[in-house]
Amino acid sequence: MGLTRRLGLLAAAAALTITTAVYAAPTYINVLTGGTSGVYYPIGVAISQLYGQIDGARPSVQATKASVENLNLLQNGRGELAFALGDSVADAWNGVEEAGFRTPLTRLRAIAGTYNNYIQVVASAESGIKTLDDLRGKRISVGAPKSGTELNARAIFAAAGLSYGDMRRVEFLPYAESVELIKNRQLDATLQSSGLGMAAIRDLASTMPVTFVAIPEDVVQKIGNPAYQPGVIPAGTYDGQDEDVPTVAITNILVSHEKVDDDIAYQMTRLIFDNLTALGNAHSAAKTIRLETAADNLPIPLHPGAERFYREAGVLQ
Repeated sequence: MGLTRRLGLLAAAAALTITTAVYAAPTYINVLTGGTSGVYYPIGVAISQLYGQIDGARPSVQATKASVENLNLLQNGRGELAFALGDSVADAWNGVEEAGFRTPLTRLRAIAGTYNNYIQVVASAESGIKTLDDLRGKRISVGAPKSGTELNARAIFAAAGLSYGDMRRVEFLPYAESVELIKNRQLDATLQSSGLGMAAIRDLASTMPVTFVAIPEDVVQKIGNPAYQPGVIPAGTYDGQDEDVPTVAITNILVSHEKVDDDIAYQMTRLIFDNLTALGNAHSAAKTIRLETAADNLPIPLHPGAERFYREAGVLQ
């Protein structure tokens, strides 16, 4: 075999190897969730398992401090899908520094509006807390600093004529830690933003008598943010909760970013809506996700891959 032919064959083999390597490169899909005792995490695990069906995909799940951290991670390309509260998504797009976003996060793209979070203010019965005003002089936890939950707490307290300075002590702790301190009589109450039936609050309500504090509709209106809507924690959601509790509802949004391939984003979206039963089995909050409303009233642009799916599904014209 001549030298020229041998060199040609070697070049062809090298090109084939490079081409094969390119096509075999895995697609990493990191799903950013929240604390492991919240609702984002089990639904995120279920979504990640679905994404194993995408050719070449290597899905993973990351527990985080939720909305604000998730959106900043997405902007920096350190995740492909994330859960976030609708008001945090709007603040991220607009670069609201007080909300934890130093500059507008313009790489963000929406995948789907999902289920509502409900602001759940729960107090030990022995604390005597029955109304928002009763929180004055009490010990409360409001979620991790500048998390979506903590931003919700600030907005709600302001609308109710309260501030952190009115409380005896304010802790900035996530779900499980807040509940443990209430059990140990080291806290009186916690405000948490989550889907209904959240594990940590279920645990607390099954352990000791608690009171669910109402957030009246007039307080919701005073917040002045369309992301905040009147909602209800239905009677029987938790042990000992015998009546409906008025509160605030905020839509959760699944968010990606512009560098995620359009076809991958299409498949990510399709697999969610082809498998809503599986997601509902992962956590009951996901049972309220609806294809018909998933692309409605989003504060950021849809990812082109998700938009293609919705157009094919007939929910976008």
